[in-house]
Amino acid sequence: MITALADGRLLADKTGATPPTVVALHGWARTGADFSAIVGGLDAVSIHLPGFGITPEPAGAWGSADYADEVAAAIAGFGPVILVAHSFGGRVAVHLAAKHPELVRGIVLTGVPLVRLVAAPRPALGFRVVRALSRAGLVSASVLEKQRRKHGSADYLAAQGVMRDILVRVVGETYTDELAAISAPVRMVWGENDTAAPADAGRAASELLRDATFRVVPGAGHLLEGDLRAAVREELLSLIDEVSA
Repeated sequence: MITALADGRLLADKTGATPPTVVALHGWARTGADFSAIVGGLDAVSIHLPGFGITPEPAGAWGSADYADEVAAAIAGFGPVILVAHSFGGRVAVHLAAKHPELVRGIVLTGVPLVRLVAAPRPALGFRVVRALSRAGLVSASVLEKQRRKHGSADYLAAQGVMRDILVRVVGETYTDELAAISAPVRMVWGENDTAAPADAGRAASELLRDATFRVVPGAGHLLEGDLRAAVREELLSLIDEVSA
């Protein structure tokens, strides 16, 4: 069942009764449908974040804090909820829990890029030269786009317009202050073979939280499937029991 939130600005898949116990936030280029097996049988909304699924994209180049404010507006009438979030949705969840603690009873995070253990690689020299020439008006936009397509990530190449600008902004964000500010219990579940958000970096992020556990799922990768999906649901059900006791 599809439901509208935040005066219709957000659309979500709804299961069970209202108000929801759980709010799910999906990863980049994914949708709320990723959580159907995880929140099945629960009172939950799996939000399609702006620019993904059936929710229109933002008017401007939002950062994850802007997404968090929009989600906060959507759930403010529900009372505190448990967040379950994957990848990009976890960035949003961290901002939401830090800035709006009254809305969050607990969090389950999986595969979220939150800290870097090594510096991000610099763009290739050829791209940097063409970019500088483009900024000076010496090469055309089409030449610059060819360089972007040669050197950009799959997510970057797939994104268009404002969504590409959002991706560039979010990839450069840091979350150290937000992690330190979170007071709610956090349960972190990581795929052993996650290359998008390596488990070592996830464990380092867990050490910045006041109340966190960290679990590695052997053989699992980044996406919510198989053993990782089952482990996320298990941790979610456990956290619901814990905060309801």
